[in-house]
Amino acid sequence: MVQIVVDPELGKKLNERGEPVELCDSAGRVLGRYTPAFNKSLYEGLEPQISEEELYRRESSGDPTYTTAEVLQHLRKLA
Repeated sequence: MVQIVVDPELGKKLNERGEPVELCDSAGRVLGRYTPAFNKSLYEGLEPQISEEELYRRESSGDPTYTTAEVLQHLRKLA
């Protein structure tokens, strides 16, 4: 892949967005799309707030479980 070094000002603009952007020339023609590199730190602390013990308890409780399709079917009946 070819690399193009951007000036610091453009680099700052791209990093501030944190989402894909279109790059255009001065006439407004789209040159391409920029997708920022994955930033793992944006997702820190988003792990499920449930312990392994609680997951095991729920799994072995014998309570009924439902598939996604079953839940969606039930929700459609409510509408």
